[in-house]
Amino acid sequence: MNDLTLTEINIYPVKSFAGIALGSVQLDRFGPHGDRRWALVDDKGVAITQREDPRLALIKTQLSGDTLILRLREECIEIPIPGTDAQKCQLRVWADDAGQEAAAWLSNNLGRKCRLAYIPEDSIRLVDGIYASAGETVGFADAFPVLLISQASLDDLNLRMEAMVPMNRFRPNLVVSGCEPFAEDSWKRIRVGDVEFDLVKPCDRCVMPSIDQNTAERDTKINRVLASYRRRDGKIYFGQNLLYRKMGKLHLSSPVEVIE
Repeated sequence: MNDLTLTEINIYPVKSFAGIALGSVQLDRFGPHGDRRWALVDDKGVAITQREDPRLALIKTQLSGDTLILRLREECIEIPIPGTDAQKCQLRVWADDAGQEAAAWLSNNLGRKCRLAYIPEDSIRLVDGIYASAGETVGFADAFPVLLISQASLDDLNLRMEAMVPMNRFRPNLVVSGCEPFAEDSWKRIRVGDVEFDLVKPCDRCVMPSIDQNTAERDTKINRVLASYRRRDGKIYFGQNLLYRKMGKLHLSSPVEVIE
């Protein structure tokens, strides 16, 4: 375990949109800074994800100061973080509407009525109390602020696949190299650099791993293969959800230590 290394750091500024690979990231009370602070909603205020619209994978994201930049094909829009006078909408928590320009751009490009919501600093969405012990919070991620997968686990899956699949199918925040396949299933607590994490729950997977993040096409083979050896209690598990004991900064190539 002495050679464990952090080999990927990813954030996904808009839930279900394309992610960004980083060299370092600061953890804040929502998770990795900038991760899933935005979400697309329909005209009823319900979140839209790749599960129902795989095309969201094709919308590239970029953060520049207090501005979110979206790109789809040759089109681009810059969206500032909503101000204190922003219209409110309720999406699991009270969120800020990003305005009509963003709504029009997304609606036109996706061919459906939708709006963009931002979870502001004063919003509190608690992690499930079954797993959280200190009032931990999360942004628009499904349930937990950090998802970790080992590179060896993906390599093991690819040995069983007819065609290799990349890690981005599983949209992890952290990727660790230097361990055996699925070693992360047995870890209870780890240290990455100076930050300690608790591994609190295996990640049960939906249909999203079947969506090619570069083409938005579906390929159900990956879920069928996973189900053949990673299915338990009617669910498919791949990766581990993490909580952290203190905020800190993570750096690519940092050592990873299994504490427990």
